[in-house]
Amino acid sequence: MIKKILVANRGEIAVRIMRSCREMGITSVAVFSEVDRTSMHVRYADEAYCIGPSPSNESYLKMDTILEVAIKTNADAIHPGYGFLSENAEFASKVLAAGIKFVGPSPYAISAMGDKVTARELMQNSGVPVVPGTKKPLSIGDDVRVIAKEIGYPIMIKASAGGGGKGMRLVKAESELMSSFNMAKSEALSSFGNDTVYIEKYIESPHHIEFQILADQHGNTIHLFERECSVQRRHQKVVEETPSPHMTPELRHKMGQYAVKAAQSVNYVGAGTIEFLVDDNHNFYFLEMNTRLQVEHPITERITGIDIVKEQIKIADGEKLSYAQDEVIMHGHAIECRIYAEDPQNNFMPCPGVIKHITEPLGLGVRTDGYVYKGYEIPIFYDPMISKLIIWAKTRDEAIARMKRALYEYKITGVKTSIPFLEKIMDTPDFKNGKYDTHFIEKNKDYLEIGEPCELECQDIAMFVAYLDFMKKQQYKVRDNVTNKPSAWKEFGKKRNMLRF
Repeated sequence: MIKKILVANRGEIAVRIMRSCREMGITSVAVFSEVDRTSMHVRYADEAYCIGPSPSNESYLKMDTILEVAIKTNADAIHPGYGFLSENAEFASKVLAAGIKFVGPSPYAISAMGDKVTARELMQNSGVPVVPGTKKPLSIGDDVRVIAKEIGYPIMIKASAGGGGKGMRLVKAESELMSSFNMAKSEALSSFGNDTVYIEKYIESPHHIEFQILADQHGNTIHLFERECSVQRRHQKVVEETPSPHMTPELRHKMGQYAVKAAQSVNYVGAGTIEFLVDDNHNFYFLEMNTRLQVEHPITERITGIDIVKEQIKIADGEKLSYAQDEVIMHGHAIECRIYAEDPQNNFMPCPGVIKHITEPLGLGVRTDGYVYKGYEIPIFYDPMISKLIIWAKTRDEAIARMKRALYEYKITGVKTSIPFLEKIMDTPDFKNGKYDTHFIEKNKDYLEIGEPCELECQDIAMFVAYLDFMKKQQYKVRDNVTNKPSAWKEFGKKRNMLRF
């Protein structure tokens, strides 16, 4: 039975996992880099151990060091969170070899679904619709121009071991092909240590819709409905919601069945996500599988009432799923906004720095998964996400209104944030009407850029003016006190005169 879990991650996701551990009576062990010594996940954990310098390749990616801590602390299991080692088959294998439970799928499933070409082939063999494209990785002898012409422009060149938009290039014409091909391979090599790429047909105006999967070690697999993830910048999600405004009950049922089928094709165990591209005519195609917990999992938890992290831990402990498919019911509507320390008006440039003040929103239907606090310095070494703001309401319109209210209440000073940008998204007609796809930000660029507040500069000016006003009032107060205070000499003189009479 799992009684102690080492969380091989940092920031908000580490805190979120530890919260479920605490509710389950499980001891949590944190690991941290030198720069993360004061991070909230270190403070929250029952135990915490430094695993190296600030760069992730010298700390959070050091498999052997993390395993040493797990063995030293007698941890029963390791939860990888998302990012870092969460989709590393070698790490999962090492954890299992050390006699420690891995809170995630098997190394085989991670490897098979992590390689995009292999995953496409598996889906084709299982009858799951896939985007037309190459069935094998491109090699040196392949005539890329001929292959691209056969598939038909526009095409996408993608890294086989990729993710997060890296090693990916959109090619609209043959004149762009070779330069894009070489850049994709170069970026793939630097990002993943593997320059293997493949080509697939580019779907015009796609909706990015994913299905949450849960599967136990006893052959039971269910889905927890879909999430709409089409609001993206640089192929990375910014806003997610569930249910998708593009979905119909019939399409949901059909895609859910294929999502379960996709997971079963690799004997999947644990929590995972099947991602699809869906066109305006409701044709859908398998995109990829994320063999880990997703950043946006809280909105699924909010509409289903299921704690996905707790289910992950129970599955790793050999328990059966707590729910059958017909017991999973959708309630209301949920939206998640990712709060980043970045400048949306400067190509979303990361803006690390010290948090001078933070006020998180409260109230009915509001959840914040974060890890920063006043005085905390957001480091330059990692993803600049500060928190995830999750809203639930009975209807989509009410959820949007509640999100706008929550964003208005969310106050952070000291660093630039994406909050003003997210407020604009909530007011954009295309988003409010639910008529958007993965080109949403590009299509609404002018609207999203108009009237952007000066934020930090204005805050500094406001603080300076407030200070001057305060000092001015203090000066008047002192002067008035001096002016109105009775003179001791006059009082003494009056008393003497009174004595004379």
